[in-house]
Parts: sequence; C-alpha cells; structure tokens
Amino acid sequence: MAGIEGEDASATLDHILTQFNTYEDYLDSQITTQDLYYLENEEMARQLVELGFRGSGEVLKREDFIARKLAAEASRLSERQQQKALASAGKELKDDFLKALAEREEANRNGKMSSIIFIRDHNFRGQEVSAYIDYAHRLKVDEFEVYFSGKKKLFPRRSDLSFYNWDRNICCLNSSPNYQVIAENVCGLLFKNKSDRKVINVDPKAYPGDNTTRTPIETDLYLQVVIYDHVLRRKL
Repeated sequence: MAGIEGEDASATLDHILTQFNTYEDYLDSQITTQDLYYLENEEMARQLVELGFRGSGEVLKREDFIARKLAAEASRLSERQQQKALASAGKELKDDFLKALAEREEANRNGKMSSIIFIRDHNFRGQEVSAYIDYAHRLKVDEFEVYFSGKKKLFPRRSDLSFYNWDRNICCLNSSPNYQVIAENVCGLLFKNKSDRKVINVDPKAYPGDNTTRTPIETDLYLQVVIYDHVLRRKL
C-alpha cells in the first residue's frame, strides 16, 4: 500500500486481513451511504473503490489481498499443526525428565534424532524394573500428552527394546522399527540403528558410539534415568 511505510503499513495490513473475510467485505467498508445514494448500485460502488475513485486512503489490490490472506491462513494452519503434533507444546513442565523429553520431541518425530531412554524404577507391586525405550517409536504408539501433563508416567514395558524385572529375574528383548537389539556380545547390550547402522553402547563405562551422547537426568519421578541421543546423518 503506497503512502504507508514500515510498522504502520504492517499494522494496517494485519488489521485488514483480520477484520475482513473476503475482498468484497473490504471494499464494502470503503463505501459510504452517500456513494450508494448517488450510484444506486452496490457492485458499481465496489468497482469504483477497487479502481481507486472512491474510499479513504490507498486501496489494497484484490490480488494482494487474496495472496496475503492465503499466506496468513497457511501460517496459522502450520502453527496449529506443529502445536498439535508436539505433545509437549503449551505444557508447564517442572521435572527435568519431562523437560528433557520435550527438548528432544520434535527431533525424534522428524527423524533427525533417535533417542533411547533408560528408566529404572519400582512398579506398582514394588518390584524394581528397568527398560531401554525407543523414544521415537513410543512417540508414534503412545499418547504422550498424558505424560507431559503429569496424568501418567512413562514406564518400562516388556515390549520395549530391553525390559528387566530385577526382583523376578525376567528379561525381554525386542527390536523396534528403529533399532536392532544385539544381546550376545562381549561388549554387553548393544543397539544397532536401522537407519545409519551405527551401534549404540549403553555401558556407562564405554564409548556410547558415533554421533551418540549419554546424558544422565536428575529427576524426582524415577530411581534413575539416562538418555542416549543418536543424531542421524542424512545422506546428501
């Protein structure tokens, strides 16, 4: 819009796009009762406003209005989809474990990172259990909003990469869509990423592997939590 510059122009455009659903509504706002009295034709009055012969100030062109309206709507939809996709969005997180999950959620959803979460805690029977959890896979099969809202706890399952009940000496090993479990190895328990074929070593005294970091998390929710973050290198 000529004659309006900088922040004033931006504010005026935002106001127009917010206030009017259609370009015709915008044109109607520029038509006065005097215009209608003399012209006696609403469509002709709109055309005169669009051509710049009626109305107050500079008139936004039809193509500009439509283009900006579509861009604004696309931006709103994108923001809504992102907020909907991220279960941690808008949540007030107090525990460091939940904060750590939130920090890694988007990267695990879009495939840039593949994290393995080690959790050790007591189950509802008071038995000590632990598991290595494929975070990216759990994000697809679990409703994480209940975890981030504090309604439920993310807990070890027999279907995780590795599950162990320390009291009953029960062990379960399961490969996931992202990791192959390698159990019979002199180095101990290993997880091989199916995307880049890199191996993650969860032995706390060993090197965790290429592109992998080991991060212990201080938390009041569990006895012990360690997160292994494996960054995936995309082929160009």
